[in-house]
Amino acid sequence: MRSLGTETGSAPAAVREGEGKRALITGLGGFTGRYVADELTAAGYRVYGTVMPGDAAGRDVFAADLCERGVVAALVEEVQPDVVVHLAGIASVVYGDAGQIYQVNVAGTRNLLEALAGARHKASCVLLASSANIYGNADVPLIDEQVAPAPANDYAVSKLAMEYMARLWMDKLPIVLARPFNYTGRGQSEHFLLPKIVGHFRRGARRIELGNLAIARDFSDVRSVALSYRRLLAAAPAGEAFNVCSGHTHSLGEVIEMMSEIAGYRIEVEVNPAFVRANDVLTLSGSNAKLVRTIGAVAQQPLYDTLRWMYGA
Repeated sequence: MRSLGTETGSAPAAVREGEGKRALITGLGGFTGRYVADELTAAGYRVYGTVMPGDAAGRDVFAADLCERGVVAALVEEVQPDVVVHLAGIASVVYGDAGQIYQVNVAGTRNLLEALAGARHKASCVLLASSANIYGNADVPLIDEQVAPAPANDYAVSKLAMEYMARLWMDKLPIVLARPFNYTGRGQSEHFLLPKIVGHFRRGARRIELGNLAIARDFSDVRSVALSYRRLLAAAPAGEAFNVCSGHTHSLGEVIEMMSEIAGYRIEVEVNPAFVRANDVLTLSGSNAKLVRTIGAVAQQPLYDTLRWMYGA
């Protein structure tokens, strides 16, 4: 695994809060998992992870379907993790199988928590990745953790259900709920909007089809998200939920303008009605004040810099 070191603000060798500790990352092979693994490795943890059956496994990496209760129990028994970052799950709002969304995001998470609660070695922190999508179309300028959830799609409902389910285990496990807003970076699939836009410009495409250009999101760099997760593991504020976000919102139209400047040409944008969803969350703008109070300030790369980094991949 490569260390992101100075790019992410990883802990220097003298700090290494993970020295001698084991970290388990579910969904290690996913976009976020690779960056979290780099961050934790740089902090001294020995990193173990799960990937889906059929994906490449190996030393310290296990092929495991979290919906298989016995498999999860055996995995936890073997690793005996000190900290856990649970990233595995279905992370797409437009995923077509609603039943699978709930099975993986709720039942799969429950299997993991049950196994951890029964483990011989108790973890000091279990971080569950939820989503800012649970807030839905919140009618406030900045969304903090006190805003009432109003999920607007099955993915968001599954994440909120996961949070409620996790609270049944908080008397047994030091659970922390992370609610990341949108984030991006190198390696993210072009099924997601920003990588799709960057990919079109990298290929020199002259035209792109998008949905509602007025949709605005609080975009973070994946490296900042990974650093926030590491610091939350060290702080272990059990029973708390945290927005993980930049505090800055950009519309898709603004993203197109940034990429036009980075690539040096303008692209023709066609709004495809098929990409405009009636239940779309129009604006997601988050407050990270609670996170900063708990783990300190995390350097946020400007979105322009993140896009330029992705374009240069």
